[in-house]
Amino acid sequence: MSISNADSETGTTLSYGVVEGSVDFRGKPSLRFSSGGWRSSGFIIGAEVSEKFAYFGVASNLITYFTAQLGESTAAAASNVNLWLGTAAFLPLIWGSIADSFLGRFRTILFTSSLYILGLGLLTFSATIPSACKDQETLVSCVSQFKVTIFFCALYLIALGEGGFKACLRAFGADQFDEQDPIESKAKSSFFNWLYFAISFGILATRLVSNYVQENLSWALGFGIPCVSMMISLFFFLLGTNTYRFSTGGEVRQGRKHNNPFVRIGRVFVAAAKNRRETSSETLLFPHESSKQYRFLDRAAISCDSAEVEEAKSVLSLVPVWMCCLVFGIVYAQSSTFFTKQGATMDRSISSTFSVPAATLQGFISVSILVFIPIYDRVLVPIARSITHKPAGITTLQRITTGIFLSILSMVIAALVEMKRLKTARDHGLVDSPNATVPMSVCWLIPQYVLYGVSDVFTMVGLQEFFYGQIPVELRSLGLSMYLSVIGIGNYLSSFMVSVIEKTTSQPGQASWFDNNLNQAHLDYFYWLLACLSSISFVSLVYFAKSYVYNSPK
Repeated sequence: MSISNADSETGTTLSYGVVEGSVDFRGKPSLRFSSGGWRSSGFIIGAEVSEKFAYFGVASNLITYFTAQLGESTAAAASNVNLWLGTAAFLPLIWGSIADSFLGRFRTILFTSSLYILGLGLLTFSATIPSACKDQETLVSCVSQFKVTIFFCALYLIALGEGGFKACLRAFGADQFDEQDPIESKAKSSFFNWLYFAISFGILATRLVSNYVQENLSWALGFGIPCVSMMISLFFFLLGTNTYRFSTGGEVRQGRKHNNPFVRIGRVFVAAAKNRRETSSETLLFPHESSKQYRFLDRAAISCDSAEVEEAKSVLSLVPVWMCCLVFGIVYAQSSTFFTKQGATMDRSISSTFSVPAATLQGFISVSILVFIPIYDRVLVPIARSITHKPAGITTLQRITTGIFLSILSMVIAALVEMKRLKTARDHGLVDSPNATVPMSVCWLIPQYVLYGVSDVFTMVGLQEFFYGQIPVELRSLGLSMYLSVIGIGNYLSSFMVSVIEKTTSQPGQASWFDNNLNQAHLDYFYWLLACLSSISFVSLVYFAKSYVYNSPK
């Protein structure tokens, strides 16, 4: 029997035994002492770590496979990688809508995990298909169309599965914490930090293991290991079924005419446009029921439920922040493409017989995240909390803007290092030698990777918490999907920019910014361009953050 305490001022009731708004796997009310919290999120974090080992086991070295095994140019390979990464990060918007409207998060995770594993198995098979001939000098013509077709089918099947898994697993993990309970509410903020910490551990492990296996042993084995890791991820997730809380907030409210959130939100905007000439619309909602922002949507209350109007307002208020962060998505796309190609031209030798795979350098991103998250959560947050008296120390928008500022510094350093690399190549007469190793240590790239990682701690975790917390509870899969779509759209924009710049700068007798011979290319120009765009994004976000009104947990 639950113990309840009524708050006379607000009229709300807190249940200390039963968690309101959630049920267990049998459909019975969730009990606080036996479900949810860290006991449940531990299984979810384990599943997330194994999944990220699988995903980055493919993604981190994909540009090398495109150029070395499929014979594509640097620009084409970068564009293809960005398109795939963008699709994987954009699909959560669709899966989030499906989960919130029909399947629910748990079923969506199970279904998309199956697609994910199937895609990884097919990718492993594609790597075993031999080339049409053995002449490595004409590799492009030697790659069979069958191999390419199977490879791309597998790749986008992985994106389809990963998109749904990623959209729902993090929201499902956050659902294990009750926002109405002060202790669990604080724990939820830490959950996002430690989830990202654990994810970074999985990413670091795969960059050390999978990348080495792929470049030195076998691509088939290098893709097979991530496939096994994804199977382990599904096993971890199912292992915690008995302890999970299943949120009823994702269920359709009684009286709603539309289940799909996109349909409901679109209906509000259409109704507001139709009723734009109504002069008494502001009296349709009581003051305590209507937020003061975007009052023009109140006109929709003539034909829409007031909750649907508020739902549309909450989503609309996120759009300016979402748009400001798109440039960070473009910057985010560079570590797995041009950063890797940069490192491939430099001195990576540790001994006379061993060289570090270029993609493994991305491990410094993971290391910096693993080091900085405990510092942030255990040192910086308590200090900030004592000053601001906010549970999280600083607001989520302050956290995001800090991360974007650090991403600007990362791009500036990347541009300066690339300028030095090009000068070194000129000084040693290597401008016309694309396959020669530039006598400059790859360690010069470490600062840009480290800053990139610290920027991730601020921006990515901040975006997760912001989009999860500032959207109605029944739309939280969609909310986290909006955060993921920042990376998805960013990768699409990066692919578009690379294609346009490649065509614009490719002139007869003149190397483009992304020439296959990086000693003649100008990646430094591209990095400076991204630094300028990020600066504009930073200023815009600071402007919008000043007027943003945070929604209280409901």
